[in-house]
Amino acid sequence: MPTHLALLRGINVSGHKMINMQALKKSLENIGFTNVVTYIQSGNVFVDTEEESPGKVGFLIKQEIFKQFGHDVPVIVIGKEDLQACLDRNLFLNEEGVDLKKLYVSFISSELPENMITQLNLNFIKPDEIQLDGKRIYLKYDISPAKTKLDNKWIEKSMNVISTTRNWNTVNKLLEMFTDRSFPNNN
Repeated sequence: MPTHLALLRGINVSGHKMINMQALKKSLENIGFTNVVTYIQSGNVFVDTEEESPGKVGFLIKQEIFKQFGHDVPVIVIGKEDLQACLDRNLFLNEEGVDLKKLYVSFISSELPENMITQLNLNFIKPDEIQLDGKRIYLKYDISPAKTKLDNKWIEKSMNVISTTRNWNTVNKLLEMFTDRSFPNNN
Protein backbone atom coordinates (compact mmCIF):
# COMPACT_ATOMS: atom_id res chain seq x y z
CA MET A 1 0.00 0.00 0.00
CA PRO A 2 1.54 3.34 -1.00
CA THR A 3 2.56 5.84 1.66
CA HIS A 4 1.96 9.52 0.95
CA LEU A 5 3.16 12.56 2.86
CA ALA A 6 0.64 15.39 2.98
CA LEU A 7 2.10 18.82 3.67
CA LEU A 8 -0.58 21.15 5.02
CA ARG A 9 0.01 24.85 4.54
CA GLY A 10 -0.58 27.47 7.18
CA ILE A 11 -2.09 25.50 10.04
CA ASN A 12 -1.40 26.08 13.73
CA VAL A 13 0.55 29.29 13.02
CA SER A 14 0.07 32.24 15.38
CA GLY A 15 -3.35 30.97 16.47
CA HIS A 16 -4.72 30.66 12.92
CA LYS A 17 -6.32 27.58 11.37
CA MET A 18 -5.85 25.57 14.54
CA ILE A 19 -6.12 21.81 14.05
CA ASN A 20 -5.43 19.26 16.78
CA MET A 21 -3.19 16.55 15.31
CA GLN A 22 -4.91 13.73 17.22
CA ALA A 23 -8.31 14.88 15.94
CA LEU A 24 -6.89 15.15 12.40
CA LYS A 25 -5.47 11.64 12.63
CA LYS A 26 -8.81 10.23 13.79
CA SER A 27 -10.67 12.14 11.07
CA LEU A 28 -8.39 10.81 8.32
CA GLU A 29 -8.66 7.26 9.64
CA ASN A 30 -12.45 7.60 9.57
CA ILE A 31 -12.37 8.24 5.81
CA GLY A 32 -10.22 5.17 5.12
CA PHE A 33 -6.57 6.20 5.46
CA THR A 34 -4.42 3.82 7.48
CA ASN A 35 -1.16 4.15 9.40
CA VAL A 36 -1.85 7.89 9.81
CA VAL A 37 1.08 9.56 11.54
CA THR A 38 1.62 13.27 12.13
CA TYR A 39 4.93 14.96 12.72
CA ILE A 40 4.99 18.23 14.66
CA GLN A 41 2.08 20.63 14.71
CA SER A 42 2.86 22.39 11.43
CA GLY A 43 1.02 19.87 9.27
CA ASN A 44 3.11 16.92 8.13
CA VAL A 45 0.87 13.86 7.79
CA PHE A 46 1.85 10.40 6.58
CA VAL A 47 -1.00 8.24 5.29
CA ASP A 48 -1.24 4.82 3.69
CA THR A 49 -3.94 4.25 1.10
CA GLU A 50 -4.74 2.14 -1.93
CA GLU A 51 -5.08 5.44 -3.84
CA GLU A 52 -1.93 6.05 -5.86
CA SER A 53 -2.69 9.54 -7.16
CA PRO A 54 -1.08 12.20 -4.93
CA GLY A 55 -3.55 14.76 -6.28
CA LYS A 56 -6.54 12.69 -5.25
CA VAL A 57 -5.06 11.97 -1.81
CA GLY A 58 -4.50 15.70 -1.34
CA PHE A 59 -8.06 16.48 -2.43
CA LEU A 60 -9.53 13.95 0.02
CA ILE A 61 -7.47 15.35 2.90
CA LYS A 62 -8.30 18.96 2.00
CA GLN A 63 -12.00 18.08 1.77
CA GLU A 64 -11.97 16.29 5.14
CA ILE A 65 -10.17 19.16 6.87
CA PHE A 66 -12.78 21.60 5.58
CA LYS A 67 -15.63 19.30 6.57
CA GLN A 68 -14.33 18.55 10.09
CA PHE A 69 -12.47 21.73 11.04
CA GLY A 70 -13.92 24.41 8.75
CA HIS A 71 -10.54 25.47 7.37
CA ASP A 72 -9.65 25.79 3.70
CA VAL A 73 -6.10 24.41 3.84
CA PRO A 74 -3.86 23.94 0.80
CA VAL A 75 -2.46 20.39 0.76
CA ILE A 76 0.53 19.23 -1.27
CA VAL A 77 1.18 15.50 -1.34
CA ILE A 78 4.69 14.22 -1.96
CA GLY A 79 6.57 10.94 -1.89
CA LYS A 80 9.87 9.71 -0.54
CA GLU A 81 11.55 10.48 -3.88
CA ASP A 82 10.66 14.18 -3.50
CA LEU A 83 12.42 14.33 -0.13
CA GLN A 84 15.42 12.38 -1.42
CA ALA A 85 15.73 14.82 -4.33
CA CYS A 86 16.11 17.63 -1.78
CA LEU A 87 19.29 15.99 -0.52
CA ASP A 88 20.58 14.93 -3.91
CA ARG A 89 19.88 18.07 -5.93
CA ASN A 90 20.07 21.07 -3.60
CA LEU A 91 23.13 22.92 -4.90
CA PHE A 92 23.27 25.12 -1.80
CA LEU A 93 24.58 22.05 0.05
CA ASN A 94 27.74 22.20 -2.10
CA GLU A 95 28.67 25.64 -0.81
CA GLU A 96 31.48 25.72 1.70
CA GLY A 97 30.31 26.67 5.17
CA VAL A 98 26.61 26.82 4.29
CA ASP A 99 24.42 27.43 7.34
CA LEU A 100 21.82 24.65 7.31
CA LYS A 101 19.57 26.73 9.57
CA LYS A 102 19.09 29.13 6.66
CA LEU A 103 18.09 26.42 4.16
CA TYR A 104 14.43 25.70 3.43
CA VAL A 105 12.45 23.86 0.77
CA SER A 106 9.18 25.04 -0.73
CA PHE A 107 7.10 22.24 -2.18
CA ILE A 108 4.86 23.54 -4.95
CA SER A 109 1.69 22.37 -6.64
CA SER A 110 2.98 22.13 -10.20
CA GLU A 111 6.27 21.76 -11.98
CA LEU A 112 7.79 24.98 -13.23
CA PRO A 113 9.28 25.40 -16.69
CA GLU A 114 13.08 25.51 -16.91
CA ASN A 115 13.04 29.14 -18.03
CA MET A 116 10.96 30.34 -15.05
CA ILE A 117 14.03 31.60 -13.16
CA THR A 118 14.83 34.08 -15.94
CA GLN A 119 11.29 35.47 -15.77
CA LEU A 120 11.40 36.25 -12.06
CA ASN A 121 12.42 39.54 -10.49
CA LEU A 122 15.15 38.11 -8.28
CA ASN A 123 16.36 41.58 -7.31
CA PHE A 124 13.21 41.76 -5.18
CA ILE A 125 14.34 38.89 -2.95
CA LYS A 126 18.07 39.65 -2.68
CA PRO A 127 20.20 38.88 -0.74
CA ASP A 128 18.16 35.67 -0.37
CA GLU A 129 18.58 33.03 -3.08
CA ILE A 130 16.45 30.36 -4.76
CA GLN A 131 17.05 27.33 -6.89
CA LEU A 132 14.18 25.75 -8.86
CA ASP A 133 13.95 21.98 -9.16
CA GLY A 134 10.72 20.70 -10.67
CA LYS A 135 8.09 20.82 -7.93
CA ARG A 136 10.62 21.97 -5.32
CA ILE A 137 12.26 25.32 -4.67
CA TYR A 138 15.38 25.37 -2.54
CA LEU A 139 15.69 28.55 -0.51
CA LYS A 140 18.73 30.05 1.15
CA TYR A 141 18.00 32.97 3.43
CA ASP A 142 20.63 35.58 4.14
CA ILE A 143 19.26 36.32 7.61
CA SER A 144 16.09 34.32 8.33
CA PRO A 145 12.68 33.52 6.85
CA ALA A 146 11.16 36.03 9.27
CA LYS A 147 13.12 38.86 7.64
CA THR A 148 12.61 38.24 3.93
CA LYS A 149 10.42 39.07 0.98
CA LEU A 150 10.97 35.49 -0.25
CA ASP A 151 7.95 33.86 1.35
CA ASN A 152 5.04 31.67 0.28
CA LYS A 153 3.05 34.72 -0.83
CA TRP A 154 5.85 35.85 -3.17
CA ILE A 155 6.36 32.33 -4.53
CA GLU A 156 2.65 31.81 -5.15
CA LYS A 157 2.12 35.20 -6.78
CA SER A 158 5.29 35.14 -8.88
CA MET A 159 4.97 31.54 -10.04
CA ASN A 160 1.21 30.97 -10.01
CA VAL A 161 1.44 27.90 -7.75
CA ILE A 162 0.45 26.78 -4.27
CA SER A 163 3.47 26.54 -1.98
CA THR A 164 4.27 25.19 1.46
CA THR A 165 7.70 25.49 3.03
CA ARG A 166 9.69 23.33 5.45
CA ASN A 167 13.02 24.02 7.11
CA TRP A 168 16.01 21.83 6.34
CA ASN A 169 15.83 19.91 9.65
CA THR A 170 12.19 19.02 9.01
CA VAL A 171 12.92 17.87 5.43
CA ASN A 172 15.65 15.57 6.74
CA LYS A 173 13.47 14.22 9.57
CA LEU A 174 10.59 13.51 7.17
CA LEU A 175 12.94 11.60 4.85
CA GLU A 176 14.27 9.64 7.81
CA MET A 177 10.72 8.78 8.85
CA PHE A 178 9.84 7.70 5.30
CA THR A 179 13.00 5.60 5.08
CA ASP A 180 12.78 3.65 8.30
CA ARG A 181 9.05 3.95 8.96
CA SER A 182 9.83 4.17 12.69
CA PHE A 183 7.48 7.02 13.30
CA PRO A 184 7.80 8.82 16.61
CA ASN A 185 4.67 9.19 18.67
CA ASN A 186 3.85 12.79 17.77
CA ASN A 187 0.14 12.38 17.31
